[in-house]
Amino acid sequence: MVSFPKTIRAYCPRRSCKSHKSFKVMQYKAGKKHSFCQGERRYQRKQAGYGGQTKPVFHKKAKTTKKILLKLQCAECKSYVQRCLKRTKHFEIDPKKK
Repeated sequence: MVSFPKTIRAYCPRRSCKSHKSFKVMQYKAGKKHSFCQGERRYQRKQAGYGGQTKPVFHKKAKTTKKILLKLQCAECKSYVQRCLKRTKHFEIDPKKK
């Protein structure tokens, strides 16, 4: 299990900062799927009518974990930086950890 602090000091690449600042740590979460985006419209058009499944459906899932992606927000300029951690099954952001 990986426990990560709620705030860390890291480098902020934004033009106004360009130095190490305090960052608020959040876990990245994928946005919701939009049903009318171009790829989804194209897929639905291809699926319509006779002929069954038209695109491959992936069944050979091998990985049991996902890589943890952190979203860091600079305390001064409020810009975001992403940072990738290794694979883990359990991840938590601990407010007490330094």
